[in-house]
Amino acid sequence: MNTFKTAFLLTALTLLFLFIGGAVGGQNGMFVALAFAGVMNFVSYFWSDKIVLAMYRAQPLTPDANPEIYRRVAPIVERLAMRRNIPMPRLYVIPTDTPNAFATGRNPKHAAVAVTAGILQILGDSELEGVLAHELGHVLNRDILISSVAAMIAGAITVLARMGEFAMIFGGYGRDRDDDRSGGLGGLLMLIVAPIAALLIQAAISRSREYAADAAGADMTGNPYGLANALEKLETGNKRLPMNASPATAHLFIVKPFSGGGIMELFSTHPPIDKRIARLLGRS
Repeated sequence: MNTFKTAFLLTALTLLFLFIGGAVGGQNGMFVALAFAGVMNFVSYFWSDKIVLAMYRAQPLTPDANPEIYRRVAPIVERLAMRRNIPMPRLYVIPTDTPNAFATGRNPKHAAVAVTAGILQILGDSELEGVLAHELGHVLNRDILISSVAAMIAGAITVLARMGEFAMIFGGYGRDRDDDRSGGLGGLLMLIVAPIAALLIQAAISRSREYAADAAGADMTGNPYGLANALEKLETGNKRLPMNASPATAHLFIVKPFSGGGIMELFSTHPPIDKRIARLLGRS
């Protein structure tokens, strides 16, 4: 199912690019959009995880560079991976005090789990185990590829929205002055369609997946209270110290990495924490 969803998203990305490219630049715009979509599809599949990790300046977690973090994280991940018979994922640390974590990669053999430095400051061992089990739940459920690809697509749509701004300013790409109005209308259309498409992509893939990863993590550890307590602490920590995160990648994290309402609330891709905790603990 996730393979089908990934193929659908990549196809939708190509069609969206062609549509907007034609609206903005006519036939020339469509050719440029097709080439751009082809590159984005290839990069999304093979390198989306590396790009996301680089965005947050994630560094490989090693016993030499981060001995304290490695000592707490690596044994837990290794034990849980062996318990579920999946390959040991690559481990990364993000240099920020905001407590959070995410998993990425295109399949279990090429998976990576990243934790922030701040997550170890507020979580005990059972809570940290619950968080890491949640991330391995994403790996086990094979939905890390769809998450990474969606992040790339949302980022690409953001780039297109920026192109739309220039299209409105300069009257389109490769057109005569007589076509300035249509170029401006194409840019306006893209500015309207692109953010909506990005929101739909993120909303479609994330909420049910978080519940499933929570359940998989609780089953993996046999202790739903560890993850439940961690979710409560992480929500408080991210409201107190929001991360400078891109809305295009917000769905990757275990909890929403920024706080507040307004436009950021439109990018919310996580179920409410109280509902996640209620499901974990079996309450209505």
